[in-house]
Amino acid sequence: MTDPALQVLISSKRIQQRIREMGEQISRDYPDGDLYFICILKGACFFLTDLARAMRRNVTLDFMGISTYGKGKTTSGEVKVTKDLDTSVEGAHVVIVEDIVDSGVTLNYLVNLLEQRKPKSLRVATLLDKPEHRQRPVDVSYIGFRIPDQFVVGYGLDYAEKYRNLDDVC
Repeated sequence: MTDPALQVLISSKRIQQRIREMGEQISRDYPDGDLYFICILKGACFFLTDLARAMRRNVTLDFMGISTYGKGKTTSGEVKVTKDLDTSVEGAHVVIVEDIVDSGVTLNYLVNLLEQRKPKSLRVATLLDKPEHRQRPVDVSYIGFRIPDQFVVGYGLDYAEKYRNLDDVC
């Protein structure tokens, strides 16, 4: 950690152990067939990389950019796609890989959007879940950690594009 003002909420060791467990569970749930991990940029890129490596089967990776945040801690409320998928997910098993499920606004929008593309199945894996802050209903199949309703950074999560590279969640 590089900022003495930050306090570790979840250590990198705990993060890596939980991701291995999640990878094993997802591998058991999807023993065969096409499986796509859709990474929500930018925050989930660290989680996606480690989760993909924890898988005991092949996965196809793709990326979507979704924006709801301004330059600080507050959401704009408007969801927009800033980068769409490069491949079709029709007929494939799809797991959306998110860094954090907070209000549920972004994820609710994204699930509805991807369901229109006719995947065989659609689930969500998130490193962090903040259920107390939920504004929209979302079904999250794989949860790394439930956390209190506080602003966190590290392991892909940022504040004004800073702190993403921290190994811990602070």
